Amino acid sequence: MLQVANIIAEKDRHVKGLQKRGIKNAEVLLNEVITLDEERKKTQQALDTNLSEANSFAKQIGALMKEGKRDEAEQVKSRNAELKAVNKGLGEQLSEYQKRLKQALYNIPNIPHDSVTVGKSDEDNVEIDRTGEIPQLAEGAQPHWDLIKKYDIIDFELGIKITGAGFPVFKGKGARLQRALVNFFLDEAVKAGYAEVQPPIMVNEASGYGTGQLPDKEGQMYHIASENMYLIPTAEIPITNLYRDVILSEDALPIKHVGFTPCFRREAGSWGSHVRGLNRLHQFDKVEIVEIRKPEESYAALQEMCNHVSGILKKLALPFRTLRLCSGDLGFTSVLTFDFEVYSAAQEKWLEVSSVSNFETFQANRLKLRYKDENKKSILLHTLNGSALALPRIIAAILENNQFEGGIKVPEVLIPYTGFDIID
Repeated sequence: MLQVANIIAEKDRHVKGLQKRGIKNAEVLLNEVITLDEERKKTQQALDTNLSEANSFAKQIGALMKEGKRDEAEQVKSRNAELKAVNKGLGEQLSEYQKRLKQALYNIPNIPHDSVTVGKSDEDNVEIDRTGEIPQLAEGAQPHWDLIKKYDIIDFELGIKITGAGFPVFKGKGARLQRALVNFFLDEAVKAGYAEVQPPIMVNEASGYGTGQLPDKEGQMYHIASENMYLIPTAEIPITNLYRDVILSEDALPIKHVGFTPCFRREAGSWGSHVRGLNRLHQFDKVEIVEIRKPEESYAALQEMCNHVSGILKKLALPFRTLRLCSGDLGFTSVLTFDFEVYSAAQEKWLEVSSVSNFETFQANRLKLRYKDENKKSILLHTLNGSALALPRIIAAILENNQFEGGIKVPEVLIPYTGFDIID
């Protein structure tokens, strides 16, 4: 959530930032926020003045009663009662202005970083790096949705029977490969200084608002109406919300967490190879890294997180590229995001496997997440997160890129985790 004080102080910068995202009525949205804040302040000032007067009346009544001036005391009581009625109305007005102001801010996205280029969709993202050689597969190489049937390692039909489309069943060596990747990702993160947590996979509404999935992505999340709970689309939500309504001491920073969870997304399906097989699921596993940093440290931390993801992909020997997202593909809460895509040789396409983002103070302002510096000043922190990594497309690329006539080779780094080197 943007800060009202910053909107007022740097209105032009905020207008240009929102226009960069393609929001044509940016100035109208910001003017609404400024007007609501002005009305809130005036109402608060009037209420504070009246409360001070009411306190004075209370003292007068006490003094008059002691002096035996009951008639005068009753007159002051009457005036005080009228003032209380006015104050009740002012309190209700103040509450309404606060509610409307928060709702207006909830619907305004974050301001893109200066390095973010203007664009409309993922086609306008900027490739900034490419690593590894694309494998040349033998004639007759198969996409992963055929390989998983051939080796009986993932079963979509069973998933449909049990739940529905987009909920596959991992079997035998497929299940062990998935578990191996989870443990490998977690071990790599712990080595890099991330403290492991295992958070809940359902969150309440306050948590969804805290990290910005609500109201922006409400339609993409599975909602349990009877409990007003949401199944998480990413571990970013519960892990970051560990620090909602928290004021940290400076020596507690930086905070670095890693967590493994299943993730659930209601994303509308469509036909075509881009959503076939493991390319898009309603339930999938992911290892997530989250950092909470001082503002002056967050961009160095963002680079470290990108280096961490790059390092994992290199160890898996998967060719990948790094993209800086354009303004039209940038997430609602993000200032700057880098996507990592692996090359899937049988499909001859790039598959996104990680997004690493800096949200600056946007989430922290919603979460009321601050730290106190050496002067006891309360300062909003910066939050960051990244997939390290999402599993389905990693598995798809491993299966496709490493296939040979006798089976599928397991990446060398995973063999100690799987206990086998070939899927056959």
